[in-house]
Amino acid sequence: MYAIIETGGKQYNVKAGDVIKVEKLEAAPEESITFDKVLLVSGGDAPKVGAPYVNGATVTASVLAQGKEKKVIVFKYKAKKGYQKKKGHRQPFTSLRIEAING
Repeated sequence: MYAIIETGGKQYNVKAGDVIKVEKLEAAPEESITFDKVLLVSGGDAPKVGAPYVNGATVTASVLAQGKEKKVIVFKYKAKKGYQKKKGHRQPFTSLRIEAING
């Protein structure tokens, strides 16, 4: 059984037991989170497709950790002008373990 959930403006294909990284959520480690924006639930006979969300379907996950991704360097340069600009960015994330898919 798998589901497609929406969080942080992105969609994730998840199964029970999966570990995923999503955009940062305000939750402490070992806390439980329930996602109700479920776009599709597949299992048994036929998949249930929402319009836009499946009614009554939820996905439960537990928070493993909060962190930041590796640094991405943004470097701007214009030849022969003496213009250089270097900037770095580290995107925060929340690591989740999918516990159950209900629906």
